[in-house]
Amino acid sequence: MSDATLVFDDDCGFCTWWADFFEKRSDFEIVGFSELTDDQRERLPDDHEECSHLLADGEVYSCGESLEQALVRSNVGEDLRPLVRFLGNFEDYEAFRETAYREVADRRGELGQILSKTPPARRDQRE
Repeated sequence: MSDATLVFDDDCGFCTWWADFFEKRSDFEIVGFSELTDDQRERLPDDHEECSHLLADGEVYSCGESLEQALVRSNVGEDLRPLVRFLGNFEDYEAFRETAYREVADRRGELGQILSKTPPARRDQRE
């Protein structure tokens, strides 16, 4: 079992689809914002609901870096580790990664019409 925890917006269908993607392809614990323990919440930045996070190896990876780390730690992305390490040597890479993340995150409503899964927070409300 991995010590990694992927934290996501469990009120977002697009985010839930991605959390499910990683849950099926890794041994991460998957935790929605509404399910955070006090200890987990304490590790996150104050504005943690602005993006996803990966808690792993005593570190907190946020926003674009969280999904990058989730990908390279998953079954489908482990071969990308050397590429990510290489790209990390370039000053502009972090800005590119975070801009790409924000562009997608800002359009998750529209993208959720293509890739979506009923969020746990909404499933619980129907029960």
